[in-house]
Amino acid sequence: MKLEVCANSYQSAKNAQSAQAQRIELCQELSVGGITPSYGLLKQVIKDLEIEIFVLIRPRSGDFVYTDNEFQIIKNDIKICKDLGCQGIVLGVLNHNKTIDLKRTQELVELSKPLPFTFHRAFDEVLKPKEALEQLIDLGVDRVLTSGQKSSAEEGLSLLKELNKIANGRITILAGGGVNADNASKFKTAGLQEVHASASVKIEQENSIFGMTQSVSDINKIKAILDAISK
Repeated sequence: MKLEVCANSYQSAKNAQSAQAQRIELCQELSVGGITPSYGLLKQVIKDLEIEIFVLIRPRSGDFVYTDNEFQIIKNDIKICKDLGCQGIVLGVLNHNKTIDLKRTQELVELSKPLPFTFHRAFDEVLKPKEALEQLIDLGVDRVLTSGQKSSAEEGLSLLKELNKIANGRITILAGGGVNADNASKFKTAGLQEVHASASVKIEQENSIFGMTQSVSDINKIKAILDAISK
């Protein structure tokens, strides 16, 4: 079973590699669900680290219905990621009626090639997840990151099992949302092949007069999850 670490900074990415996670999803601003990482962060992580790097492409917080200008930004960011040498693209685009924007998703999948394409947790907002999964398969999407449409993947385990059965090896179901060392083995037992976790801790900022904290993926938490899914 593989672990993808949601890395929100250079240090988080470095910790994921040190703990020997198989892959990272690089992003920033986890407090709003993650947005596209900066060019500088992308370039430095890809230059310095050897871990497999998938990049979250999300131009802003909020919903997953984008204007034409935002869609162009998404396409520009995909091209930048490919030029820099990342190994995968992560994004999701919806319509106002909570269905997958098939036309735009198809364009983005094609633009991302030959990199693998993950449709992220925008999937958890669709009204007909089983139908949406078949649509993603038809579009050539490689994996879907989902909590089973619940607040946590553990709560959504029933749907995750159903989706994995429907997928039948045609697409990877990546379970994410509250995955930790205590529940990670449940997803392996359920037959899933991959899990996604931030495995983070909050660190007090010593020099901040505002009492700010930083969230960083923790080596020990990552190792604990890896240990749980290796048994």
